[in-house]
Amino acid sequence: MNQSQFKKLFSTSGLVVFPVIHVLDNEQAERNIAIAVEAGCPGVFLINHDFAREQFLPIIRHARARFPDYWIGVNFLAVTGKVAFPILAQLGDSGVRVDAYWADDARVDESQNERNQPEAAEIAEIKRQCGWNGMYFGGTAFKKQREVSPEDYSKSATIATRYMDVVTTSGIATGHSADLGKIRTFRDACGQTPVALASGITPDNVAEYLPLVDAVLVATGINLTDDFYNIDPNKLANLMALVRS
Repeated sequence: MNQSQFKKLFSTSGLVVFPVIHVLDNEQAERNIAIAVEAGCPGVFLINHDFAREQFLPIIRHARARFPDYWIGVNFLAVTGKVAFPILAQLGDSGVRVDAYWADDARVDESQNERNQPEAAEIAEIKRQCGWNGMYFGGTAFKKQREVSPEDYSKSATIATRYMDVVTTSGIATGHSADLGKIRTFRDACGQTPVALASGITPDNVAEYLPLVDAVLVATGINLTDDFYNIDPNKLANLMALVRS
């Protein structure tokens, strides 16, 4: 997938904004998805931050039933595509479409050359074999994973383009803005492969990243103050207005 194809999918020539919802239950997930829909966001990501994925699956089913045509991605916290893709394929077989998977760690190893990536390659092969055809957002030099030296950012990003649809990176932690130099390096190294940023975006800083990334995955910057779980409709509307302008 290239940048043009990615943006065409979401009917935009600009930045794609995906609110990230840390789910608690059916009602909370549904309410927050509805806020994203109302704001004009093309999709959301749901994450099971507080419980096991077995408890998460019924919430995914409920969300899909309530929003049958909306673009919904998921993240099974700390789970790579190796485990996730077969689960998503099973959901699909039961009529529950999941449009994307975001893995915190795509298992790219910048200490090796781009063709010697056994874990990343295994994940890609599992995706092919299980038949799940959703979009893969792969965490690369990502927060709370194995630390990657800044001098290796370019190599990490270049390798990542071979194994995922959207190369996805972050700042040092949730709610922390990513270093602009890092994001410029990723943009240059990824060429026409889409780049997503998954931390630290707010209405105050989004303009700095607009030329550098194709998508943002945002939670803290649009949530109610001191609330990890619920979107502030006004903050999200403000962010969307800035992106559109």
